[in-house]
Amino acid sequence: MTDFYASGLAPYASDPLLSRGRRVAEALAPTRNDFQRDRDRIVHSSAFRRLVYKTQVFLNHEGDLFRTRLTHSLEVAQLARSMARSLNLHEDLVEAIALAHDLGHTPFGHAGQDALNHCMREFGGFEHNLQSLRVVDFLEERYALFDGLNLTFETREGILKHCGLAQARELDAREPAGLGARFINGTQPSLEAQLCNLADEIAYNAHDIDDGVRSGLLSMEQLRANVPWFEHYCSKTLALYPQIQGRRWLFETIRLMLSEQVYDVIETTRAGLLPLGLQSAAEVRSFPEALVAFSVPMQEASLALKQFLSANLYRHPRVLQTTDYAKEIIRDLFLAYVHTPTEMPESFHARHDRERAVADYIAGMTDRFAAKEHHRLSAWSPLKAGHGLATGAQEGWGVDRSLQDPNPSSGLSSGPSSGSSFGPSFGSGPRPESGGATKGDTP
Repeated sequence: MTDFYASGLAPYASDPLLSRGRRVAEALAPTRNDFQRDRDRIVHSSAFRRLVYKTQVFLNHEGDLFRTRLTHSLEVAQLARSMARSLNLHEDLVEAIALAHDLGHTPFGHAGQDALNHCMREFGGFEHNLQSLRVVDFLEERYALFDGLNLTFETREGILKHCGLAQARELDAREPAGLGARFINGTQPSLEAQLCNLADEIAYNAHDIDDGVRSGLLSMEQLRANVPWFEHYCSKTLALYPQIQGRRWLFETIRLMLSEQVYDVIETTRAGLLPLGLQSAAEVRSFPEALVAFSVPMQEASLALKQFLSANLYRHPRVLQTTDYAKEIIRDLFLAYVHTPTEMPESFHARHDRERAVADYIAGMTDRFAAKEHHRLSAWSPLKAGHGLATGAQEGWGVDRSLQDPNPSSGLSSGPSSGSSFGPSFGSGPRPESGGATKGDTP
């Protein structure tokens, strides 16, 4: 087939007709290029649907307008496609990467990831980028001929944004010269993958401001006083619309910030690519540095904003209070399932890699399913007594609770001994510098 975008692609863009292919060979679709097909498989996956009930910063039940992992992924895809079109990169590929990049996130956001990584510290650890790859390579069960979604190399490459050297070597052993190679060799992914990395950063900075102000944990006055970049756009908005106030003022300020970042990436990237004369996506991969980038002033401004959000939103006392309890839920679930794996569906408890099976199962849960399971298992007598739990004596690792949620389906639970509870400020904790899905639809 002829790719719809082929005539408009830059020579260094990814071309589906030149793809490195799928792990299991498949015939080309008659009406869709391979990157479109990847995007469609992602959208129809169970893991993608679960993102609507997974925490971004604020729990889903706290308000209908707070972002979830799903709405975040959609915003990343919109920004990435806008930039890709201006740079003559492949829009379908950036959309596929953007929609899949968070499939491996645990319930309760980064707090859940931190807790699950702690539980798995002796069993290879847990990292959501690697888990997203497990989702699309193994955990989804939709097709007769293969596990996972059997996506193209280019989409899988973009999903794996971060990878430690040890994990990269493990990947390379299973798939020589594959996804792990660039982390070993210090080379780069496609321009489409690089673009999605920046689109992710642009999106979460903007919507975390919006959600932070909406929650009452941040104020425009606080942002203006501490983030010169935000103040610049606030003043610019006020100059354009002297009578503006309230949420319109915030929205227009964020809109200007988004636009300026998008234009900055496009202009900086174009200027950087022009003198290189790159003629293929392979030449992009062999380059030692990322080629899609902010200008230096924009990068500094973005970093300052991230530091402010980390100190004042992700580490807000009201956020951290409930973050601690979310971590305890994950730890309790891990111990319960390792102790009695038959509490999981058969496709998990029959596996020989018990701890990894438990991590896969937990990572695939939505926030509310994790809360319901925690409530159910907290009342189960063997676990309540702590029998056979090797780590049960550690502080914060037991499953006994003096109070229990009378309505587990709400996603609310009583807190640990301090009596804290999920309130309107639940957050995912600080964003790291730098997964999960389940087999079947149980969670």
